[in-house]
Amino acid sequence: MKKVDIRINVNGDWYELSVSPGDRLIDVLRDQLDLTGAKEGCGEGECGSCTVNLNGQAVLSCLVLAAQADGGTILTIEGLQKGPEPHPLQKAFVSESAIQCGYCTPGMIMAANALINNKTELTENSIRKHLSNSLCRCTGYDRPVKAVLKAAKDLKEDINA
Repeated sequence: MKKVDIRINVNGDWYELSVSPGDRLIDVLRDQLDLTGAKEGCGEGECGSCTVNLNGQAVLSCLVLAAQADGGTILTIEGLQKGPEPHPLQKAFVSESAIQCGYCTPGMIMAANALINNKTELTENSIRKHLSNSLCRCTGYDRPVKAVLKAAKDLKEDINA
C-alpha cells in the first residue's frame, strides 16, 4: 500500500511521518511517536479514552485518520504539563478525587482542556455535556465536573495574577 507523507506538530514538536491512508491518529501517536496517554477503549468513538486536542478542538483520535491531521497541531496528555508542575487540570482531577482507575482520565482532561481554552461559558451543564463523550464507570461525572470548575477558576486566577 502506498504511504502518505504528513507533517504534524505534536506537543510543540514537528514530525514528518509516512503513514498508510487508513492509519488512524491514535495509532500514529501510540505506535510511531510512543505517546501512550491516549487510550484505545472502543475504537468506535463511543468511550472518549482516545481524546486529544487537534487544532484546539477535542477529537476522538480513533476516528481521525492521521492524514486528516496533516499540517495540524496536536496536544496530547503528555504535552499538557509545561515544566515541573502538573497542569491545573491535572492537579484539580487529583485534588477533587476525579480519578479512580485512570483509563478515561487523559481523554476527559483533554476534552476539558479544549472546553476551557475555547472560552466556552463554563457551567455544570456545559461541562457535563462536553464530557459526555467520555465514559467513566468508576467515578461518574460529579467529581470530574468539580475538577473542571476548579481548574478553570485556578487558570483564570493565574491569568489575572
